Amino acid sequence: MEKTMHNAITDLHGIKVGHAQNEEALTGCTVILCEAGATGGVDQRGGAPGTRETDLLQPMHLVDRVHAVVLTGGSAFGLDAASGVMRYLEERGVGFDAGVARVPIVPAAVLFDLDVGRAGVRPDAAMGYQACLNASAGQPAEGNVGAGTGARVGNVLGIGQAMKAGIGTASLEIAAGLIVGAIVAVNAFGDVVDPTSGQIVAGAHSPQGGFADTLAVLRALCGQMSGGFARGNTVIGAVATNARLTKEGANKVAQMAHDGLARAIRPAHTLFDGDTIFCLATGELEADASVVGAFAAEVVAQAIVRAVHAARPAAGLPAASEIQP
Repeated sequence: MEKTMHNAITDLHGIKVGHAQNEEALTGCTVILCEAGATGGVDQRGGAPGTRETDLLQPMHLVDRVHAVVLTGGSAFGLDAASGVMRYLEERGVGFDAGVARVPIVPAAVLFDLDVGRAGVRPDAAMGYQACLNASAGQPAEGNVGAGTGARVGNVLGIGQAMKAGIGTASLEIAAGLIVGAIVAVNAFGDVVDPTSGQIVAGAHSPQGGFADTLAVLRALCGQMSGGFARGNTVIGAVATNARLTKEGANKVAQMAHDGLARAIRPAHTLFDGDTIFCLATGELEADASVVGAFAAEVVAQAIVRAVHAARPAAGLPAASEIQP
């Protein structure tokens, strides 16, 4: 029976996505569950990361199977959400067999949304657990949900000139049965551009109307102290594939997936971003890591654009549908 594709990371067999959020405080978390285990990799770029359990994903380290990935708001406080995901998985007997206990392997990455909603409310273990309860293999919600609840883009002129963003997902079938998907929470210092046209679709906007164009702003400010630029930006996401990859291959796919981030966000990987992408390989089909990585970049770019198109206005921040260049 032919599989129906939904243009989502959940098109991968064994992958579930769950969101949980506090809509009043404008923060939340997203869990990508792979309870049967998947070979994991990661690539982190930019100068302001907030992560958990990323070292173990590097080659030459013992553990190579991941059971979930958490994307969360709340800055470093939000890493607590991963504890709830670990509890959910432990209750179901999922984890690395350490002899005396099964230890779920749950890498996580955070984005900074404390300046959008209520800074004192952050994702915690209870919210991470709820995200697992909400997880399904169906079409994930996009926009102002999960880790995208408090996300925004175009922060070069400060939060007052930024725009609301969110979380988005995409997938494609590379060849017969070989699938790669992505889910990305977009909280970038730069602007989101449509890779096919090069046009800005969301980002820093001018009080006079239209987009300010972050690159143009940076050119005008060239030579000035960068200390005044708004901190607290990060794009975090995961790609998944049913390819059979080594740990080195999964890390290469995560690395290549960043090409999609750079195509859709201008500029990307700045000192003010902590951009992090995970890779999950479920191992059903033989495939070359370079081929999978090439298309991982494509779905990451698509997921980023979908994230801003799905976003709704919040906290006084306009959404893409409200700003015209």
